[in-house]
Amino acid sequence: MDAAASGRPMLTSRPMNPRAFFPLAPCLIAFALAACATEAPTPLPEPVAEAETPLPEPIEEPAGPAPLAPVPPPPEQRPEAPPEVADPAIPRPQRIANFVDYAVRTHGVDADRVREVLAQAQVRQSILDAMSRPAERTRTWAEYRPIFLNDARIRGGREFYARHRAALDRIAAESGVPAEYIVAIIGVETSYGGFTGNHRILDALYTLAFDHAPRAPFFAAELAHLFALEKDEPSLDILALRGSYAGAMGLGQFMPSSYRLWAKDGDGDGHRNLIDNLDDVFASIANYFVVFGWERGGPVVARATRDPGAEDFKPETLDPVHRLEELAARGYRPQPGEPVAEGATLLTLEGPAGPEYWLGYRNFFVITRYNRSPMYALAVHQLAQEIRAGSGTGGQ
Repeated sequence: MDAAASGRPMLTSRPMNPRAFFPLAPCLIAFALAACATEAPTPLPEPVAEAETPLPEPIEEPAGPAPLAPVPPPPEQRPEAPPEVADPAIPRPQRIANFVDYAVRTHGVDADRVREVLAQAQVRQSILDAMSRPAERTRTWAEYRPIFLNDARIRGGREFYARHRAALDRIAAESGVPAEYIVAIIGVETSYGGFTGNHRILDALYTLAFDHAPRAPFFAAELAHLFALEKDEPSLDILALRGSYAGAMGLGQFMPSSYRLWAKDGDGDGHRNLIDNLDDVFASIANYFVVFGWERGGPVVARATRDPGAEDFKPETLDPVHRLEELAARGYRPQPGEPVAEGATLLTLEGPAGPEYWLGYRNFFVITRYNRSPMYALAVHQLAQEIRAGSGTGGQ
């Protein structure tokens, strides 16, 4: 999630301790959240002189349906660090000193502890290289899907679900988030705990906060949250935590702010351990979906058809604000037998057999809050359906 922070699922990580999950036993969280810009209104025309002959009364057009409101954000948000911390024009030592003041002022952490830990942080060029390299070639859906929808990932998900079914079904009943979606997130983010990241979280956030100017406000805020997380969860050793090069950690790849704001204690022991406590991991992923608006029992997507001659339509937002009647008027409608919901967004993806059209509903939008890529969200959905299909309870 926050694969959120990097915009891509993290696929390079260190192996988990097999004793933690087996025999008990994947771009967040990426990351970062961004509001859509609002289009400026079209200027009104200049007034013209009144005509000598009165104009006819305008014909009133019947009012169309009111547009649907976007899905509301969660009540708790993650603010960015102020300019005195993130502005690269300020000398680095002064920015670090300002950061200490900011972390103390914002989160009530101990200033001496912050200085002590920062003195042990290291700038990692490999992290800067990973963040600053040119964007990879954009994959089509036909190329992206097999990364996560393959026999090994599907089989691994079914086995993981079977192994932890009692805990997963309990969380699903409490939260309304089906167990297969929780498992699919873990499968896409970390391959069911097999690859959770090999970068020290402190070094990743320190490097990006003070040496990566384009995203410094976000990562400096996350670094401050890391110190606050230590205050919230004293059992976590922030000097030892490891995860992605963007600072996401654990089986669900939570950024420090997501950990603090939305992690849950899944087993009632008074702690939230997203590193190797599966009950907490399951409850936290489900809660992340809930706070971003998951609709219990609601559909996720529907395969759609495009009418011959219909014009291309690419919505400006993934928010499900388009009524099905509006999309039908544009030439896009759910295929027979597919689920329907009040509002949707339209996806046009290049599949192996040509263009594919999908309607994404509210719950699809919620999955994109974990990672902004619509292909990521569709892969999570389809992997979840494959896991469910092999669980003995049938698909949804």
